[in-house]
Amino acid sequence: MPLSRERIVPFVVAVALFMENMDSTVIATALPAIAADIGTSPIELKLAITSYLLALAIFIPTSGWMADRFGARTIFRSAIVVFVAGSLACAVSQELWHFVLARFLQGIGGAMMSPVGRLVLIRAVDRSRLVDAMALVTLPALIGPLLGPPLGGFITTFASWHWIFIINVPIGVVGFLMVTAFVENVRSEVPEPFDVPGMALVALGIGGLAFGSTVSTVAFVPAWVAAALLALGAAATATYVVYARRVANPVMDLSLFALPTFRAGVAGGFVFRVGAGALPFLLPLMLQVGFGMTPFESGMVTFATAFGAMVMKTLVPRILRRFGFRLAMTVNALLAAVTIGAPALFSPGTPVWIMIAVLLVGGLFRSLQFTSVNTIAFAEVEPRRMSRATSLASVSQQLSVSTGVTIGALALEIAMAARGDTALTAATFPPAFATIALISASAAILFAMMPKDAGAEMAQRK
Repeated sequence: MPLSRERIVPFVVAVALFMENMDSTVIATALPAIAADIGTSPIELKLAITSYLLALAIFIPTSGWMADRFGARTIFRSAIVVFVAGSLACAVSQELWHFVLARFLQGIGGAMMSPVGRLVLIRAVDRSRLVDAMALVTLPALIGPLLGPPLGGFITTFASWHWIFIINVPIGVVGFLMVTAFVENVRSEVPEPFDVPGMALVALGIGGLAFGSTVSTVAFVPAWVAAALLALGAAATATYVVYARRVANPVMDLSLFALPTFRAGVAGGFVFRVGAGALPFLLPLMLQVGFGMTPFESGMVTFATAFGAMVMKTLVPRILRRFGFRLAMTVNALLAAVTIGAPALFSPGTPVWIMIAVLLVGGLFRSLQFTSVNTIAFAEVEPRRMSRATSLASVSQQLSVSTGVTIGALALEIAMAARGDTALTAATFPPAFATIALISASAAILFAMMPKDAGAEMAQRK
């Protein structure tokens, strides 16, 4: 029975991840078409991406506590319902602010779905089997990113972008039924009291910094508004750091960073994902706006990344057993960074098969890195702190992607200003790809600082 449950639960969690991952890749492919339809620019539509990630970062800290208080199954099912409702709201949006608010609602659902699903997995699977379970749960989930670009491009080119959100409805129904049938409603016997003041400070800190940096280059937002948001976010963040040291059960337990493997997995993972998170934003824009491809053609090129990632998932356990976490993550961060910056060398005349080959190899390296950082972060975390660890790791992950999108958009705007261009062209993109590649490569420093035997039990190394 335990073996059966260890095999079933990862696939149940994967259905939710499938819906969430496919949605994010579909919208990246459809971004130029959505911007044209609702009367805005692709760069300003980064607000919709950031609002989704912002909702994730703000509400993820509550997910662990809510799962302990009300039960993992209850929160998981509720998250699926909210996510599907947000998807329908996106489908009927007519203006930029409608779309931004709908994506924020989607993000609230996603904030509960991903971390609670990860928590369900960690509690259901033995620590020695966690590497295999993580690879297993992400393998079906990678079908979402694999199908997302070509499916989103096909729907946008031959039908309407609205349908890319409506397809979440049947997937959500299947996920809801599977969670009901197979996930236990595990809850804490004595849940910790919820840290309301801490949650308020986290929301103000994350919201101010993330949204302030995003709107700082948006034309219709006054500069003083962006500056005020940044100042509020910085003040709230500094206040929370002091506050968290004085309370017993902070909503985000910063003391977890004292663990070397958690620090490497979360902090190093943050830096790496800043570059990797900007790639799905920049690449479809370059292919469609810079090279003149249709959304479908663009999607057929970018899907190679997810295909490479899916192939690598079956090899991750063997690579980590052979080389260990520290060596594998340090070297692979540099190799992955090269593939992140490689699209800077693409041009409208580059053969499509070369683009696909580069993206395929990049997907292999990034898949190894993502699985490794997601796993090593929990190598030293005690079971009683696992809920807070998953919440903090998930917040960091979403903030890194949001930061990557912001930096990628800012790099495009700086390149446009330097060239004196009024619109995006193919020549605008190389500096942006070079910037995000350098950021990802710098994460290797943090991975190299891990102990030599970091994660030996998880990797099943002697």
